[in-house]
Amino acid sequence: MNIRDVLAVNLKRLRRTKGVSQEELAHRADIDRTYISLVERSRNAVSIDVLAALAAGLGVEPADLLKPTPPTVDLNKKGRRTRNR
Repeated sequence: MNIRDVLAVNLKRLRRTKGVSQEELAHRADIDRTYISLVERSRNAVSIDVLAALAAGLGVEPADLLKPTPPTVDLNKKGRRTRNR
């Protein structure tokens, strides 16, 4: 997984965990909502300043958005193991 994908996964996960909509995060970080959507889909690379603004908007350290997370293992409906990324 490249760093843009790591950021996308972490941004979306942390935003949802904290119960923050893309619109609310955009307001907090003074960034357009569509830009956040593009970042969460790995369509845009961000500057270090935008990374800092997103982290501040979520109340986390910028490094938290760049740390790779190991995939989790879930069971699908048939009880088979699947890997989530």
